[in-house]
Amino acid sequence: QVHLVESGGGLVQAGGSLRLSCAASGIIFSPRAMGWYRQAPGKQRELVADITSGISTNYADSVKGRFTISRHNAKNTVYLQMNSLKPEDTAVYYCNLVDGWNHTYWGQGTQVTVSL
Repeated sequence: QVHLVESGGGLVQAGGSLRLSCAASGIIFSPRAMGWYRQAPGKQRELVADITSGISTNYADSVKGRFTISRHNAKNTVYLQMNSLKPEDTAVYYCNLVDGWNHTYWGQGTQVTVSL
């Protein structure tokens, strides 16, 4: 069983920064990619950023230049540094892991709220 535990969410003013962390535990077969998704009220879950084990990254257009994803492979941990936050970044942020068998795992989510 694989468990993903997120931390670092909270309330911040527009223009501020937050850093999310996600630690994966359990028996993980050859983790291929880890990433962050978000879901705002009334909207579908969307990709924010992901990173492969080879450190290739992919970002949603809406966060390019403001968010940075990084990964510690040995610790099966992924981070999301979020700068210049905007009210439209308000959402529940979910950590995601895809293993070598293409199984997908999700964390419980952490709330990020950006106020004006």
